Amino acid sequence: MQLAAAIEQIESKYRSLASVLDERARRHWAATEARAYGWGGVSAVSDATGMSPNTIRKGLAELAAREGDPACEVSSRLRKPGGGRKRLIESDPQLSVELDRLVAPVTRGDPESALRWTCKSTNHLAHELSQQGHPVSARAVAQLLNEAGYSLQGNRKTLEGTAHPDRNAQFEHINAKVKRFQQRGQPVISVDTKKKELVGPYKNHGREWQRKGEPERVDVHDFPDPELGKVIPYGVFDMSRNEGWVSVGIDHDTAQFAVQAIGRWWHKMGSKRYPQASALLITADGGGSNGSRCRLWKVALQTLAARLGLPVHVCHFPPGTSKWNKIEHRMFSHITQNWRGRPLVSHEVIVNLIANTTTRAGLKIRAELDRGKYPTGIKITDAQLASLNLKLDNFHGDWNYSVLPARKIN
Repeated sequence: MQLAAAIEQIESKYRSLASVLDERARRHWAATEARAYGWGGVSAVSDATGMSPNTIRKGLAELAAREGDPACEVSSRLRKPGGGRKRLIESDPQLSVELDRLVAPVTRGDPESALRWTCKSTNHLAHELSQQGHPVSARAVAQLLNEAGYSLQGNRKTLEGTAHPDRNAQFEHINAKVKRFQQRGQPVISVDTKKKELVGPYKNHGREWQRKGEPERVDVHDFPDPELGKVIPYGVFDMSRNEGWVSVGIDHDTAQFAVQAIGRWWHKMGSKRYPQASALLITADGGGSNGSRCRLWKVALQTLAARLGLPVHVCHFPPGTSKWNKIEHRMFSHITQNWRGRPLVSHEVIVNLIANTTTRAGLKIRAELDRGKYPTGIKITDAQLASLNLKLDNFHGDWNYSVLPARKIN
């Protein structure tokens, strides 16, 4: 805040004096202010006044020469108003037009454009403009782009594709059902599979405090270790208690693995938190191992419902809306933040990093390694699907349904 106030003060002074100072006096005044400011003074004065940093440096050199040798005379020549080299856009009025055309969003689709398949860097833009008869440097291109309101920007994930016509209605349906379950004190969980992670001394994005010049060394190439391979964290997030469970699998991300993780959560945490539970509600993505069209998921849930002796209600999010799943931003994001910059060198390290993830809001997570084998390619026949004790909701039964326990298993 002090720096901002200092720059604002310099700007105020310049507005008051600019009209009564000639070219040399402005240069010397700016140099004096830069010197008084200290480190970074040239940039600060340049930002406050709009004067070129080179002009301010020239003023500093002139002041230094005069102070070092009192007899030294600084040139007294002053340019007439409007003198000096003309700005590029004044000497070449078409330059801005051509530059704007080159950086326009349609440029890469223009078969006549030399930048169709080229990164639009200032060097490439300067080269193309020079080829068109507008000689300009990359630095000048950057200045013109800034003045025209352009800036360096990355991609932003905002496009979700075609939205399902019942998308909003499904969100409202899920929200209403979650509230009903929570008001009755029944368990509501959000489930999903986190991104697979390589196990071993591999680079993990993010930065961690280390002694200067002593970064943790990791492998140059990310080839999977033949023994350690990858891990598959499957999470279960208790939406009412802000608690989570993560089963760290080492085989395959299948529906059986997903339901096994839910069963482990219930055995280790859920049954203790909800001893009077009469039903379980699961909110899940529409695809993956817990997808709405995955037959094995429903078969595995039937087994789970029978083992727990509870009806299992499921609500799937509409296609393309997985980011709205509570587990994504209330649990998984914090796990990623907790292990940033830390190589995931072993299964034990991964489990401990997950289990020690906390937040100020009180998030608690338990984690466990699942060494089970979950084969892929299991086919569920129409007869097997028809035999399930499955009840479809009136609204979008393909997304909302209940799996009722066929029998109790003590």
